[in-house]
Order: sequence, then C-alpha cells, then structure tokens
Amino acid sequence: MTCPADQLRAAAALLRRLATAASTDPDGTPTAHWHYTALRLGRASLHGDHLTLDDDRVVSWPSLVRGGDFRRPSYMYVNHAAYAATMGPAVGLALADWLEAAAADAQEIGASPQALAVAQQLLGQP
Repeated sequence: MTCPADQLRAAAALLRRLATAASTDPDGTPTAHWHYTALRLGRASLHGDHLTLDDDRVVSWPSLVRGGDFRRPSYMYVNHAAYAATMGPAVGLALADWLEAAAADAQEIGASPQALAVAQQLLGQP
C-alpha cells in the first residue's frame, strides 16, 4: 500500500495528464473551457470553448459530442471521453466533500488557495 502523499501525487499527475490531453481536440482546436447549452426536451449540447466571429458574436464551438443519428451512435474523441469518465459524478461528490471541509478550515485557519481556485473555476469566476 502506498502512503497517502504518494496517492495524492499520483491522482494529481493523472488528473493533470488527462486535463492536458482533453484541452485540445485532435486538430489542435482549444477545448479547455467546457460548457453546455440547454436544448429542448431535457437535452443539451456540450462544447469545448467559444469562438468569436468576425461580427464579434461569440458562439459555442467546437462540439465535444459528435455524430449520432438513427443509424449510428454519437461519439467523443478518446481524450475528451477519458477525461469526462474520470471526472464523473463520484468525483464531483468527493470534490464537494473536500470543498465543504476546506470551507470549514477557511473559517478557522484561512482559505486554501488551491481549494479557492477550484471553487472559483466551478462557479465560473476569475
């Protein structure tokens, strides 16, 4: 069994590797700022970033989920799918627990800069 510090470092290295791989698509298009757009009937589209058009309109682009119709299933590029699977709901719940603990610590000993950075990214704040 590895020590807790080794487990933390290994998890950080894995997450950093997956996030770096998922921050561009195979064509090199940036996909580091994921967001979704609500559609109708409880559906949404998932995009990797934004694109500013010549007329200064900002559109969601590129799509991270591709294809899909009655003849073939939709798909994601492997790096995006691996990252999404790694950051699934179980990780989200574990992160929420960690943020709650960090909030309690922040009231007593001050905020952890790393925990605050995670919270700000989740809340879409700079």
